[in-house]
Amino acid sequence: MTHPDPAVPPALQDDKTMPVVVYALTLAGLITGGVTSVIGVILAYVSRKGAAEWLQSHYTFAIRTFWLSLLFAIIGGALTVVGIGVFLLAALGVWIAVRCIIGLSYLLKGQAYPTPTNWML
Repeated sequence: MTHPDPAVPPALQDDKTMPVVVYALTLAGLITGGVTSVIGVILAYVSRKGAAEWLQSHYTFAIRTFWLSLLFAIIGGALTVVGIGVFLLAALGVWIAVRCIIGLSYLLKGQAYPTPTNWML
């Protein structure tokens, strides 16, 4: 269990703004070809350390979403040669959108993400 940074005011430790930005950048990555997703994962790494434990679960979830999506994008890109990669990349886009929407749902309710290290949901 990590303890909040005493230098950060309690109101900021529970601020949902940065995780919302991270989720939004990840969703925007579906349109920008992943460029904004890179910015989002950097923000998640930087913000995770000083965040409250329940917010850390959202940062962990977003970071894991980024790395898994990068892995599946590489696999999908390689498989486009045989045609199945196009379907894998389309499914990947749906997977990313669903993960972000579910993550935002928990975040806006003020709840920790229950299983941030799972690869499915």
